[in-house]
Amino acid sequence: MNQKYVYAVAVSHFFCDIGMGALPAILPFFILQYGMDYQAVAGLMFASCFLSSVVQPTFGWLADRTSKTWLMPLGVFLAGAAMGAAGLFEDYWAIFAVVTVSGIGGAIFHPEAARMIHKLSGTKKGTAMSIFSVGGNGGFAVGPIIAVTAITAFGMKGTAVFCLLALVMAMILLVIVPKMKADIAQITVVEKSTEGKSTEPKSNLQNDWVSFARLTLLIVFSSIVICGLRSFIPLYLVKVVGVSAASAASALTLLFMFGVVTTLIGGLLADRIGYLKVVQMSYVLLAPMVGLLSQTTNAFISYALMIPIGFAMFSPFSSVVVLGQSYLARSIGFASGVTLGLSFSVGGMFIPLIGGFADNHGLPATMELLTLFAIVAAFCSFLLSKPIHSGVSQAAKAV
Repeated sequence: MNQKYVYAVAVSHFFCDIGMGALPAILPFFILQYGMDYQAVAGLMFASCFLSSVVQPTFGWLADRTSKTWLMPLGVFLAGAAMGAAGLFEDYWAIFAVVTVSGIGGAIFHPEAARMIHKLSGTKKGTAMSIFSVGGNGGFAVGPIIAVTAITAFGMKGTAVFCLLALVMAMILLVIVPKMKADIAQITVVEKSTEGKSTEPKSNLQNDWVSFARLTLLIVFSSIVICGLRSFIPLYLVKVVGVSAASAASALTLLFMFGVVTTLIGGLLADRIGYLKVVQMSYVLLAPMVGLLSQTTNAFISYALMIPIGFAMFSPFSSVVVLGQSYLARSIGFASGVTLGLSFSVGGMFIPLIGGFADNHGLPATMELLTLFAIVAAFCSFLLSKPIHSGVSQAAKAV
């Protein structure tokens, strides 16, 4: 595993997702400042996801045919700069538009970045993918802190800080990505020279579309839960538990900060006990934890539940991506685009419907609805099959 470049891509993942991580923390301010209802702010979550759900697999498909590494700095810039512009407008549809562009930026970045991680990781696919995922989860964790701090200090226009952060990271990527690409080319030459000994020729690889379809079904239901929790945990804590908007944002930060740790643990664990076991264990835990959250109005218990919920949400993330890459061994970019893209986006397409449900039935009932989706996700995890190709990772033999 080329650790230097794996960590570099993980840092760029951090800056790509920092703006998207800030969005749920900004939603209560939109309600307070502009009088939006739950369905309106849920529509902004939809805006961040609806096009990226289509764009990201498309760019993954293109990545399998021709590598365009310049898409990484472009994606980081669009993701951060567009989200930074969200606080500069008061018109709902203008905010909707820039949030949509931010989601597209993330969709452009992820498939190419995941493809590079796959090339750089050697036999430690789970560990490398977990490091990459830690970067993204770190962005989701820090984003709310930056957003709340900036808005408190400068008003809604404080979101412009994300424009500056995106510009700096995009310029850094323009410098290091060509060097990274050259190293990957050298790795490819070495792999070809030892193909008969340690790697499986691509001509012998197969795509298991049935297994990948089952994995996609799991991703859809788990994404609804993840996007729902991202969207409604701050609102639930403010409206039901009674904490301040800033305190609610800190709970979201706690959730994603713990997710940073558990993503890495999940990747290391997957390389030892197998990807399927990690996925099944995590989703079996998620449903009862969300159910407990839906039944409490105690602030301390709510904050404490962020720890097991964070573990259940994030520990299987790298395993899901690597499973997708192993099911579609001939189409790594497409598999990465779908698994990364749908995990944090397709659920957002259902958020307006869940927002309407919240307006009509209340936030506790909404959390109970997310519990039901978590139960379905846990059931789907037991429909997954073992990967065909062991060459994707040594841990694949263990699953």
